[in-house]
Amino acid sequence: ENHRQNARGRLNCRQRALPESFREIIKNIISAGKGVVMNQNLRVRRMEAGDLLRAAALEQSSFSQPWSEKLLAEGLNSPLDTYFVCTCENEIAGYCVLRVLADEGELQRIAVFSEYRRQGVGRKLMEAMLAAAREEGASSVSLEVRESNVGAMRLYEEYGFCQEAVRKKYYQEPEEDAVIMWNRSL
Repeated sequence: ENHRQNARGRLNCRQRALPESFREIIKNIISAGKGVVMNQNLRVRRMEAGDLLRAAALEQSSFSQPWSEKLLAEGLNSPLDTYFVCTCENEIAGYCVLRVLADEGELQRIAVFSEYRRQGVGRKLMEAMLAAAREEGASSVSLEVRESNVGAMRLYEEYGFCQEAVRKKYYQEPEEDAVIMWNRSL
């Protein structure tokens, strides 16, 4: 079966694995059509303790219920979590957090500073996160996203995520449903 219905009755895709060369071509075509200018100075690396202050600032600017610097530090030292930062000319432009338990990954956080949006930062972070999930033995990855965050959902769909469920009133400030998305074909 190539399609499923989500909680709202919409048909969702069932992604098939594509060779990396096709994925790269498709990604470039999609990016070009959506006004994304890929910044050639972007680099992704593991987050370090010296990045925590900037990551905490990004949390404050991106989320209504931000993680504290203390919580970020605890996660950075967790054997379950992998933290990445994307830099542009040595300045942190975005970050993400992946947790892998058994054979399932969860994208817990992803955020990009507003001045770096639509420059490929989110894409670089998604690529690093999915590669790390594969390396750690995950066969699937899930995430939650605000129902109103259509841009993020489109990005996730480009990386093989499909809508599978809705968590009612999951988010606060403002109250909103969460769309649960999965990529089950790593």
